[in-house]
Amino acid sequence: MARETYQDGLKQLKTGVLDMADLVLERLEMGLNALIKNDISLAKLVIFGDDEINDMYLDLESQCVNLLALQQPVAGDLRLIASSFKIITDLERIADLAVNLGDYTLDGRGDIFPDVDISSLGNLVHTMLADSMKAYENQDSDTCFEISNRDAEVDSLCRIANQFVVKSLIETKFEGDTPLDTLDDLMSDVQRFLLTIRDIERVGDHAVNIAARTLYMVTNNEELLY
Repeated sequence: MARETYQDGLKQLKTGVLDMADLVLERLEMGLNALIKNDISLAKLVIFGDDEINDMYLDLESQCVNLLALQQPVAGDLRLIASSFKIITDLERIADLAVNLGDYTLDGRGDIFPDVDISSLGNLVHTMLADSMKAYENQDSDTCFEISNRDAEVDSLCRIANQFVVKSLIETKFEGDTPLDTLDDLMSDVQRFLLTIRDIERVGDHAVNIAARTLYMVTNNEELLY
């Protein structure tokens, strides 16, 4: 691989990672909107579109392997390739979480706890992901620390939401003749709602992972890696 071709390969890799991120951000927004609006058609688009993201992941993985195998890069180039590989893994997992949101939309009701602001939680992690990818694109190490700090707010809000759901369930009064099917449906809805909160929190965790890998890529600083 000639040097010019090698540099082109690095540029193509970074462009591919950013393209994958754009698609994942789009699917995450679709999954959140499907859940919040109970939009069955939108949920199905997210679910059935996952193969496209998986194909992008495999193509980018192959690019990373080829660059490593053919050029044996060192220093900054090595960190770019290694970090990009880890980032596409996080992006693929976020896409899977978006699919989960689509599945929850098909399986249950998203409004059983209207006092829990799923929309705001979703916007927080969506913005974290968008900002982490901007940091990757612009090699912005300062933003990486900001994203890590924002994750504490997301964790706190998700913890409060979980506590609210559990407290509401405990305080719910059931009549002695309440049908078992009704109770089963309620428990299924509660379980899906708690899983929704968990998956939104995990998106934030993956955004932090991307920020941590970006920081390492730009500055060789492992501080945020865990």
